[in-house]
Amino acid sequence: MDLKLQDKVVIVTGGTGGIGKAIVKAFLGEGAKVAFSSTRQEKADALVAELDAGDRVKGFVADMTKEEDVKAFVEAAKEHFGTINIVVPNAGYEGQAHPVQDMTLDLFEKTYMMNVFAPMLMMKYAAPTLIENGSGAVVVIASAAAFEPTAGNSAYVSSKYAVAGLTKCIAMELGPVGVHVNYVCPGPVDTPMMLRIEKDFFGDSMTHEEAQAMLAGQYAMDKRYAKPEEVANAVLYLASEVSSHTAGMGMHVDSKVSAAN
Repeated sequence: MDLKLQDKVVIVTGGTGGIGKAIVKAFLGEGAKVAFSSTRQEKADALVAELDAGDRVKGFVADMTKEEDVKAFVEAAKEHFGTINIVVPNAGYEGQAHPVQDMTLDLFEKTYMMNVFAPMLMMKYAAPTLIENGSGAVVVIASAAAFEPTAGNSAYVSSKYAVAGLTKCIAMELGPVGVHVNYVCPGPVDTPMMLRIEKDFFGDSMTHEEAQAMLAGQYAMDKRYAKPEEVANAVLYLASEVSSHTAGMGMHVDSKVSAAN
């Protein structure tokens, strides 16, 4: 199937992370041009060298918790490639597990800044170009946690509920001008972030294999974490013209049967 992504300009936040790198590679594999953000220049440079995609990829340093950095990233990506067709707010923060009596406002603010406000700012600054083009797509990386409350993880879970609601609202705003907006809801993904989450929840009481068996044991299929490439494939579909009649949908990538979207 031709996803019609050839020469589309894509901007991806958190492009050097586990899921982000897979997303960048997937779009490049479809012939798109990709601008991605990273927190450090050396990480961005290393990924560009690894990708070996010539002038079809460009890395930028940006702190997604700072509005001026988000704005500068969007503007620089547009200046470099000439336009923006697809926006993928991917960068996220897993937060920390605490019961509510031990939760702090600082932790909530840090989690919401990365998981809610950063995607909002990406859409804010990219929207004028998408509207001007009269076409395009936004695919937000949310989480299966947007539909599955977890005791002791209120900051992260509530931030993912929030970004799901935010994305649905923006889908209604941009849909009439030709931009389809959706979000992907991965369950646990085999990335360094997932290892940090295991450590946060279980400490040294479980091995990685035991934690995976517990967290993925309820899945309908092969009882494992998702691969980053599987999340990236969902992003490709929702970003492409073949899904242009889909809006405000949360696509689950967790092998779990769910009635929620």
